[in-house]
Amino acid sequence: MSSEDNGNTSYYAPINIIANASDEGRQLRDILRKRIGISRRLMVKLKTSDEGLLVNGQKVWPNHQISEGDVISLRMETEVSETILPQPMELDIVFEDEHLLVLNKPAGVIVHPTTGHYLNTLANGVMHYWQERGERIRFRPVHRLDEHTSGLVIIAKHSLAQQQLSAQMMEGTVTKEYRTFVYGRPAELEGEINGPIGRQTEDPHRRVVREDGAPSLTFYKVTDTYLDQASAVDIRLGTGRTHQIRVHMTSIGCPIIGDSYYTDEKWLETELASSLSETITRQALHAARLGFKHPITGEEMVLEAALPEDMKRLERELEKLVHT
Repeated sequence: MSSEDNGNTSYYAPINIIANASDEGRQLRDILRKRIGISRRLMVKLKTSDEGLLVNGQKVWPNHQISEGDVISLRMETEVSETILPQPMELDIVFEDEHLLVLNKPAGVIVHPTTGHYLNTLANGVMHYWQERGERIRFRPVHRLDEHTSGLVIIAKHSLAQQQLSAQMMEGTVTKEYRTFVYGRPAELEGEINGPIGRQTEDPHRRVVREDGAPSLTFYKVTDTYLDQASAVDIRLGTGRTHQIRVHMTSIGCPIIGDSYYTDEKWLETELASSLSETITRQALHAARLGFKHPITGEEMVLEAALPEDMKRLERELEKLVHT
């Protein structure tokens, strides 16, 4: 993302809005709230910045009265994640522009550094990538994936993009679709799992379906079956709880292959589990498709990431069940 240095302050490239006839006579703050739903917090940041709010190239205040044809420019000061160490890493970039970066995260990689885990995260690789391009950008993941789940992750490049995408997430207008392979065969080949999810009393890291849990909704469709031993399932999230897909598939008796944490002994002791133990060494879950509105242009975005090699390998092994 391009930026400029004005004195000691660096700014991202401006985001421009052209005032139309319906904006005539309205205050700038009202237009920004109506057009892009700008938050109060971001409005304060822009107001207190030397060049945050410009109209026709001149600094103005949020109560400035707008005329049709005015060029409104939002200029955000650059930020950088000082505590994230840049680290060379191969990145699979699915989409990038000056507002957002969408990556296909490999399994085994954590999105953001945590206590005691400061390197080898997606954030380290992204910070190095931006540093090499001479860009000052703060790492702002809009959502997360489990360490051992592969697939699409959206990273906002500035606070406005993050605000807009986070709002879409909260409103449930972001389409998140996954592909997984599970043990067994669901009783219904297509349906929804509507089961509240909460922490397990004995193990607070583990989630379970429980009456006092947070409302959780998962839509699924079986796309292939391998005798009655396994199934390929496409999943769409209605909510985004921690471990939601893993918990919900286990709750209907079809845990995800490779997910030892949520798979009960009856499956782990089967001949199938034993034969697949070296085929895939993590939960067979991939975030394959994302649909959302571009946070700045409003364009409908649909992005996809192909199955990784370990899940393709698993699929081939499962197909042998049918053809042997």
